Amino acid sequence: MAGEPTAPIAFAGSAAVASRLRTNHIQVTEQVLERIRSTGAEVHLDAPQLAEASRDWWPLAMTWATNDEVGALAAVITRPIEVTQVAEILRICNEQRIPVTPAAGRSGVVGGSVPLFGGVLLDLCGLSGIRAVDPDSLVVDVLAGTFGDLFEEELQAEHGLTVGHWPQSIALSTVGGWLACRGAGQLSNRYGKIEDIVIGLDVVLADGTTLTTGGHARQSAGPDLNQLFIGSEGTLGVITGARLRAHRIATSTHRSAWSFPTFEAGADACRRITQRGLAPAALRLYDAAEADRSYSTGDVAVLLVFDEGDAEVVRAADAITGQECTSGEVTGTPLDDALVEKWLGHRNDVSSLEALISRGYVVDTMELTVAWSQLDALYVAVRDAIAAVPGVMAASAHLSHSYTDGACLYFTFAGKPLEPTGAATESLYMQCWNEGTTMALRHGGSLSHHHGIGLNRARFMSDAIGAGAMTALGAIKGALDPNGILNPGKLGLVSPFGEPLFPMEPGS
Repeated sequence: MAGEPTAPIAFAGSAAVASRLRTNHIQVTEQVLERIRSTGAEVHLDAPQLAEASRDWWPLAMTWATNDEVGALAAVITRPIEVTQVAEILRICNEQRIPVTPAAGRSGVVGGSVPLFGGVLLDLCGLSGIRAVDPDSLVVDVLAGTFGDLFEEELQAEHGLTVGHWPQSIALSTVGGWLACRGAGQLSNRYGKIEDIVIGLDVVLADGTTLTTGGHARQSAGPDLNQLFIGSEGTLGVITGARLRAHRIATSTHRSAWSFPTFEAGADACRRITQRGLAPAALRLYDAAEADRSYSTGDVAVLLVFDEGDAEVVRAADAITGQECTSGEVTGTPLDDALVEKWLGHRNDVSSLEALISRGYVVDTMELTVAWSQLDALYVAVRDAIAAVPGVMAASAHLSHSYTDGACLYFTFAGKPLEPTGAATESLYMQCWNEGTTMALRHGGSLSHHHGIGLNRARFMSDAIGAGAMTALGAIKGALDPNGILNPGKLGLVSPFGEPLFPMEPGS
């Protein structure tokens, strides 16, 4: 079940790849390298490998790659194949005060696996495979470096089960990455986000201490340590394995498509469907701009509905969906459900990102959650704030995940800098993020729904969660990682290796 990361974009190839950001670069001595080698883990110092391992799918960094740059270069890559090796490597690095950046599929889009201060890039892809399946309890024990597509292929073929976690990056990402970034799959209405799927974790702390969290369907044994590490992006500990809830493979499916005269009317239908208590696995509502771009549907919002599961459950969800799409103040109109098939056929295609960036466009997505009562105002405010940035050519949104109390809005923007320079490209990108995020927080939105914080959103963390919460998070970091070696510079946390590089200025 071993897999390898997929490169986001080709380097220009004109020169050796260099670091784009000026940071305090920590080297690794030959003596320390020998100690790491003695654990049995692979060690790589080859320049092309270092360059490739030092980046992820962050769109801004993809523009740097066209100039043979990454955010920052690791000093060494090490790939353990046993959890005991992870523990020993962390003990060594903690003792020597060497930063460690955990990484695997490197499919993140916020710079979360960029080794900001050099040091060790801990490649977890060697920890791969299903360790055990409990068919009665529907629990699967899996190693963190297991790639999503290979995981599901084996789980379905050999055990007749699915975890149901289907992110767009399913073939690019790993189980550990889903957990570290608090990811969401496209069918989360049925199966939940990753934090709902997890029963227990295996974690290695900065000093090499190993621990196991959770393990029961429900328990009251103090705070839930699962949730402490899920979403911590490798800053509090390194996740090496997990127990996940599984489901038997669906025996029935349903598809339908609906148009609404406005995005707001479609969102209200999603709210009412979800609050009935049995929403379909996927409710994807596109505003008119995004729907027409993808499905040529004209000046209407489009809702795509997909469900899978037990036949009786699917039948009930279908009935609820039809009732609510035709009973609101503004009703929907049925469309050809072939639109759903089109989405299913292309939902994991990420090739357009590389194509657009290679042609000089600035492109990215911004996903966040907001309460239903504030959704309409936030949708307009954030879309218009991004669209008003000079150089932006398109700003649109879709609703990708629904909950009883709110939903995830997924904004997409694209543009070209007014001047064809690297500085102008960075400026346009940063301004879009600054304007969109500031407006989202002002209107009650969260900072992220499932992409995480990483490097790109670090500068917004204090505003998003509050000074008191940042102090508490910093205290937890200080207790679990007192030397600050784990993924430093992420989540807006203070790093002993230098100041966070935000806000970034063009040409810095």
